Amino acid sequence: MNKSLSVILTTVFLDAVGIGLVMPVLPELLRSLAGENVGSIHYGALLATYALMQFLFAPMLGALSDRFGRRPVLIVSLACAVADYLLMAAAPSLLWLYIGRIIAGVTGANMAVATAYVTGITPASDRAKRFGLLGAVFGVGFIAGPVLGGLLGEWHLYAPFLGAAAMNGINLIMAVILLQESKHPGKTAESSTGQPMFTRLSNLSTQPGMAPLLGVFLIVTLVSQVPATLWVLYGQGRYGWSLFIAGLSLAGYGVCHALAQAFAIAPMVKWLGERNTLLCGLACDALGLLLLSIAAEGWMPFALLPLFALGGVAVPALQAMMARCVSDERQGELQGVLSSINSLGAIAGPLLVTRLYDMTQLTAPGKVWALAAMLYVLVLPMLFIRRKSGL
Repeated sequence: MNKSLSVILTTVFLDAVGIGLVMPVLPELLRSLAGENVGSIHYGALLATYALMQFLFAPMLGALSDRFGRRPVLIVSLACAVADYLLMAAAPSLLWLYIGRIIAGVTGANMAVATAYVTGITPASDRAKRFGLLGAVFGVGFIAGPVLGGLLGEWHLYAPFLGAAAMNGINLIMAVILLQESKHPGKTAESSTGQPMFTRLSNLSTQPGMAPLLGVFLIVTLVSQVPATLWVLYGQGRYGWSLFIAGLSLAGYGVCHALAQAFAIAPMVKWLGERNTLLCGLACDALGLLLLSIAAEGWMPFALLPLFALGGVAVPALQAMMARCVSDERQGELQGVLSSINSLGAIAGPLLVTRLYDMTQLTAPGKVWALAAMLYVLVLPMLFIRRKSGL
């Protein structure tokens, strides 16, 4: 593994750690700054603020990296992340905490730049494997973040922010010393940094074969919000899970997901191709959702974790297919738009999913999982149209 790829993987890992690092201490921190009665309101608002900033700025960072190069944009975002975590470690009021999460959402959008960097240094035939590696590293970071945050939070409420600043500082030094520019000299995409996200989305959809794949990506994003939002809530309400069991289930999923991303994608793409790997992943995820909708015992969701993890191979295969549809000079723009779609789902998805769950939990508590699986049926005509066009 070359040094530049190691730096990128470290950046992705720290992005994931940064998301989960503050979760264990955030409720207590909010209670100390805002009071017991309104802490939960600000908790949801801070999460939405982070997602909103990623939605707004991921395409901009991606487009800036197309114009000025991946390396300088990553370095600036890492430097801002260090300053931001130091700011939150010294936040004297709730307002400063909001400012810190706004900056964190902006700098955390560098995931789009990191993905574009990997696309630029990877042959097209190996991109699904590399995207899977990124997913595996992100999954490990997402497991490590809450654990590390909880340990540091036991020592001091603001310690997780200092820990995140230190880790990002080390990553910044690595990037300055080891990271090489991935864009070829003299190749510069037409600037789109001033365009709204939906304009960029419209421009990308005109690329041959891209529109159906963007539709598939949107459906996958919407479906992913169901387990992301309801897994713990459903487990506690349906099966009576304790907090320990709920946390154990999340850790178990993270391990299965990381293993699938690291070791399953490359052989599947080699044997089946990107399109069939995508279909296989979606089929596994749909089957897992359907089985969960009728699962009556608390151990059953644990048995379904490997199936859901195999469903995760769909996204890297889909990313590889989309990367083939645009030039290397527009990879940052593409990854920025995809990151924004994910962030938009993270803003709207929980609101829609929890509303649907509230409407059905008394009469048919598993219905929401079955409806999520049924959304995947819409993928088939999209891929058929694309295949019929010869792409």
